[in-house]
Amino acid sequence: MTTVTERLRADRPVFSVEFMPPRDEADERRLWRAVRELEGLDPAFVSVTYGAGGSSRDRTIRTTGRIATETTMVPMAHLTAVDHSVTELRNVIGWYAAHGIRNILALRGDPPGDPNGTWVQHPQGLNYAEELVTLIRDLGDFCVGVAAFPYGHPSAESPERDIDFLLRKFAAGADFAIAQLFFEAEDFLRFRDLVAARGCDNLVIPGIMPLTTPKMLAKTVELSGAQLPAGLAARLQPLVDDPKAFRAEGIDVITETSERLLAEGVTDLHFYTFNQSRATREVVNRLGLVPARA
Repeated sequence: MTTVTERLRADRPVFSVEFMPPRDEADERRLWRAVRELEGLDPAFVSVTYGAGGSSRDRTIRTTGRIATETTMVPMAHLTAVDHSVTELRNVIGWYAAHGIRNILALRGDPPGDPNGTWVQHPQGLNYAEELVTLIRDLGDFCVGVAAFPYGHPSAESPERDIDFLLRKFAAGADFAIAQLFFEAEDFLRFRDLVAARGCDNLVIPGIMPLTTPKMLAKTVELSGAQLPAGLAARLQPLVDDPKAFRAEGIDVITETSERLLAEGVTDLHFYTFNQSRATREVVNRLGLVPARA
């Protein structure tokens, strides 16, 4: 199976997408409709998020396996250290290998129930994402990605200290990083340049969420850990009671941000889809990232 890094060596800018494992049958239908609608646009890779609980974990494995066997897309499975012993992590990694999945995003993961809560290591588990990277590398020929935080991880002493942890993940064998959400292109570009200034040439990919609803805007605030910039608030907040206008302006904002990133040499845009395809399709078409054959 093709690796993410191989797909990112394209001679043109590309995009990738993230899905969540379905929670029920209706969600399953919604997910696979989005998968099929995006497949024709040839995303560089498709990632599937991971929950530490048994049923959620099984759905992640099943969904990633189906993408690997039933579509033309390159899948990447997520894996977290939350509530897992090393033995359990070894089993999950083995399941991925058995499904022919060579790409894994290695995450420490958030404390269950509260992303900003206190992290508690499993008694027989791992404490840092870099340890998970090492474990994956030791168990097979995997392409490994990790998370990066443009504003610094909420638990980090400082953004600079958080870059130290990112560099340790790269040193442990990670091939690339996907950045958590940010508001403005300059926030990501500044972070990318800080990483490069530390002598690191590993690829850092921006994570992007189409701002189609006030709920999505609030989610971006929550996941980024940063305050909404005044300029962006001035554009979107007056439209919160007009769904159609809010969506149109939100798509414009994300398109403009993406254009700025591409102009500064970013080679892949990673879209968080929430198992929908329409907004991502609109943005990538505006950006000209759809191959001619699509």
